[in-house]
Amino acid sequence: MMSMKLLGIHHVAIIASDYARSRRFYVEVLGLDVIAEHYREARDSWKLDLRVDERTRIELFSFPSPPARVSRPEACGLRHLALRVADLDAAVSHLEAHGVAVEPIRVDEFTDRRFTFFADPDGLPLELYED
Repeated sequence: MMSMKLLGIHHVAIIASDYARSRRFYVEVLGLDVIAEHYREARDSWKLDLRVDERTRIELFSFPSPPARVSRPEACGLRHLALRVADLDAAVSHLEAHGVAVEPIRVDEFTDRRFTFFADPDGLPLELYED
């Protein structure tokens, strides 16, 4: 039997409660490049394609009155989105300069790599993982 071979992650989709606020956060604070932005009138919804790296994207959506999603503590489902950085200290300083609260830096007990957590404007848990 032939097995399926995954090539990587294409995108992660995020629904924002306040599109303009989240757009500013992902573009201006995290520094992601805008690939495309479209208003979908039939859904009264924005779709923003953001470049994380040459192969990975974040799709940011808006929808009228999206329901809240339980994300903490340790709720079942997607736990967090981890983003790779080369210099964790510089990334933390950048976030803090933009008023983003960042948890204390920890060390992964299995890889000895440093990481930390913070949240997007809707409380979505995001991780910075030093590569």
